[in-house]
Amino acid sequence: MDEDAGARKELSALIEERRGTIRDFLRRARPRRSRLTNISLLGSSLAAAFTVGPAAGGTKFTEALKNLFALADDSVVWRVLCLAAVLLSITAAIATNLANSSNVAAQVSAAEACLGELEGLQLSLSLGNVPLDDIVQAYRQAIAKVPFLDDVPVP
Repeated sequence: MDEDAGARKELSALIEERRGTIRDFLRRARPRRSRLTNISLLGSSLAAAFTVGPAAGGTKFTEALKNLFALADDSVVWRVLCLAAVLLSITAAIATNLANSSNVAAQVSAAEACLGELEGLQLSLSLGNVPLDDIVQAYRQAIAKVPFLDDVPVP
């Protein structure tokens, strides 16, 4: 029984270490996911906003902006708006591709799920009502969901 208590204590420390690693990852990844999503949404929305004026208002819109900014030619207005729309569209596309290529959203979801499972395992371990072998097996299954966090050993 003493050996079992030692193994439970060691596994508890391992679970807590993994939970700490996951919490650190989530502290970094959640803001990155939000930032990339916001850049993508803002960039594509502003790109649409810059093109709607000339598209809906036509020459009256470009003439009005030419007069407002005291420009020599109204073609400068639509050129600037189109250039801004292109740059914002590129920015939105890059942000979207960065989020998708590194799979930030899926990694955050997997880490959150794993963290919840590890919290349940920690509770089961502390209550002592689940056999140690079952907890080890569940631990291995839980951490298999976060292979991108490979810095903690598997028992």
